[in-house]
Amino acid sequence: MPAEWAPQAAVWLSWPHKRASWPGQFRPVPYAMAKIVAEISRREDVRINAAAALHARAKRLCTAAGADMARVTFYDHPTNDAWCRDHGPIFVKHTKTGEVALTDWRYNAWGDKYPPYDLDNEIPPSIARALELRRFENDMVLEGGSIDVNGEGLLLTSEQCLLNKNRNPQLTREEIEQNLRDFLGVQTVLWVGDGILGDDTDGHIDDITRFFRADGFITCVEANRRDANHKILEENLERLRGFRTPAGKRFEIVTLPMPKPLAFQGQRVPASYANFLIINGAVLVPTFQQKKRDAEACEIIGDCFPGREVVPIDCYHLIWGLGTLHCLSQQQPA
Repeated sequence: MPAEWAPQAAVWLSWPHKRASWPGQFRPVPYAMAKIVAEISRREDVRINAAAALHARAKRLCTAAGADMARVTFYDHPTNDAWCRDHGPIFVKHTKTGEVALTDWRYNAWGDKYPPYDLDNEIPPSIARALELRRFENDMVLEGGSIDVNGEGLLLTSEQCLLNKNRNPQLTREEIEQNLRDFLGVQTVLWVGDGILGDDTDGHIDDITRFFRADGFITCVEANRRDANHKILEENLERLRGFRTPAGKRFEIVTLPMPKPLAFQGQRVPASYANFLIINGAVLVPTFQQKKRDAEACEIIGDCFPGREVVPIDCYHLIWGLGTLHCLSQQQPA
């Protein structure tokens, strides 16, 4: 599995249509998605899963948002929900031949929280057929947002998610690690503990810590000691400090502030700047209408990716669905 900063052929998205995922506040969501499509399409192809009945309006919105429609392709792939990072395939690339294939894991909507998810489970085989790519199936439950790789044999994940009894109660930690090694071509699995408050995915790594290079992590910290995320993220940081590269060196660790706590209808949401998306030539960074913090986060992330444009994307409305840029997307390597 290549690192996200490796060259990409396209980014896959699943068009949002499930109102229950943004209860009472769905209206701005398709417009927000269209802006994401526009930004990606300026730099690479965008491939969108959606039932055929959704295509016409989605195309209108993307055109109005300024997307390069010559680079946007809609596929008649119906979905239950929009979270392509988790229900989409995880792409792999052969180090010698360059062949791109996809891995197809079982998806159970984060521990059977939001049935039905039968259509979402059909997305990887549908993409394999559409692109005529080889597909490797694994019966283990795994979501793309629960892992991050450095493209050089390391994979980062959380115990709260991958060891959760609502995912793979029949598998031991060692068996889970072996599946990851066999199917994603990694050698070493690095484990942090828990994820942030309000995260219904049970601790996805893409809301807390990401690789920004083979030997570097960018990780969220919460300065407010009264906030429950403070302790969770401090413990996470301690684990990262204890990790060593295959050469035995410490990782470079860059800390990233959390946004001020956000809640909708009294419910805390997992707003995080770590949910950024790396694409060809740019990094799309979620922002939350918090001018000072948003700017600070964009600057820190930009410093981690020299040579890439930092593109802030207003995700204030999207986060009520409990995810933002990274959760909605899945990159396909070139």
